[in-house]
Amino acid sequence: MSKYSGTSPTRLRFRNIRYTKKNWVATVTINRPQVHNCLDFRTLLELGRAFQDAGWDDRVAVVVVTGAGDKAFCTGADIKEWKRDFLDKPNDFYKWMGVFIETYERLRNIGKPTIARLNGMTVGGGNELHMSCDLAIAADDVVIRHVGTSRGSVPGAGATQWLPLIVGDRRAREILFLCEDVPARKALEWGLINEVVPRHQLDAAVQRMAGKLIRKLPEVTRYTKQQLNFWREFSWGMTIGHVKDWLTVHTGAPEIAEGIRAFSEKRPVDYMAVRSLTLGKRARSKKRRT
Repeated sequence: MSKYSGTSPTRLRFRNIRYTKKNWVATVTINRPQVHNCLDFRTLLELGRAFQDAGWDDRVAVVVVTGAGDKAFCTGADIKEWKRDFLDKPNDFYKWMGVFIETYERLRNIGKPTIARLNGMTVGGGNELHMSCDLAIAADDVVIRHVGTSRGSVPGAGATQWLPLIVGDRRAREILFLCEDVPARKALEWGLINEVVPRHQLDAAVQRMAGKLIRKLPEVTRYTKQQLNFWREFSWGMTIGHVKDWLTVHTGAPEIAEGIRAFSEKRPVDYMAVRSLTLGKRARSKKRRT
């Protein structure tokens, strides 16, 4: 077997994801249902390795990405890991974010059609993971949401770049500024997903779409995907480096620290305290000038 071929999933010894290949379809499942399938460092590394393997395996025609259980597809970054590893050492976030970016780029540029199987909450970086796929099918009780401006992060790893392209500028601003649930039916109406089905029909719908994709020409499909990616790649390439640096520099900033601590302490974010702190800084600065 060529060294540029895929390998048996069992040889990869994944712990945080499940990876299967059968009948031309590779399925990558984030397997952390106890934490709503959020993404820690190890999970990102395993996802990246699975995406590379699926991309190299000529026996794989379609890649399906999903989450374990029925509560969450993916809820983005592991905030507990963020609090533990980065609040006191923000420069390490730069390295974590580099792996995050590489993983998402590997999925987006896999050279094969990809389907997001939305089985539950799709939040923050989870929505960006879903948007990194070509197509998406959701169970009818799924909600999509961003929480960056309410929790202390900039949704700049796909959401700020691609939501305006997918749903339009005004709706993108509504999603990212208000941080409210977008139910599956509304997401379908807005063009954020391709299909909504009753939960018990989700697997059948994914299999049906995968079957249609298998019966297409692989090289032509790959290059069509390359061309379709143009505006996504353009907006991503112009902004992602800035996002990586900004988030690193601001990881220990008061706004982000408050958002992370509020999440960890299971309490509401004290928005007015943050605003008062900002006013206090401005007042002190003005007093020094006078």
